[in-house]
Amino acid sequence: MTYSKYFEGHHLMAIRDQLLKLDDSKMIQIQSVNMKDPTMVLIVSIIGGHFGIDRFIIGDTGVGVAKLLTCGGLGIWTIVDWFMIMGRTRQVNMERIQMYMH
Repeated sequence: MTYSKYFEGHHLMAIRDQLLKLDDSKMIQIQSVNMKDPTMVLIVSIIGGHFGIDRFIIGDTGVGVAKLLTCGGLGIWTIVDWFMIMGRTRQVNMERIQMYMH
């Protein structure tokens, strides 16, 4: 539950149940997963979102390049990401942890 801010609320119980079933070697791997803080990514998005920095941080390299080349979609994409980036960050965190759970 220490990492609950990194995931959507409805995913927490499923993550907890899966973690309880894992052996020690998998737990060590999961502890090394590099999860991104959604609040930090939002702050970066507000400051440098028009350069695509927020998308580069969470690993969406293609979208980051597109935002960089279009100056954040002429600002529109940047504003949309201010509302969407925290959810996308939590989704990426969930995808990363699921790779190690199976």
